[in-house]
Amino acid sequence: MVFGDVTLVTGLLWLLIASLISMVGGAIGGMMLAGKEIGYSFSAMLGALFAPAGTIPTLVLGFIALNFLSGF
Repeated sequence: MVFGDVTLVTGLLWLLIASLISMVGGAIGGMMLAGKEIGYSFSAMLGALFAPAGTIPTLVLGFIALNFLSGF
């Protein structure tokens, strides 16, 4: 991970790390936006479920771009 080699193992590890971080951020954002209206635990759960929907495709496209650019 430190040397810049993107293998299947490092790609899956970064995908897991990014998903966890986005879930925490989504839960915090959900609690801030709709905590009082629908309850803090429910809004945190919805935020944590919907946050990786934008993170995972972006990370996969980033890995594809890195793989393409490393050939030059």
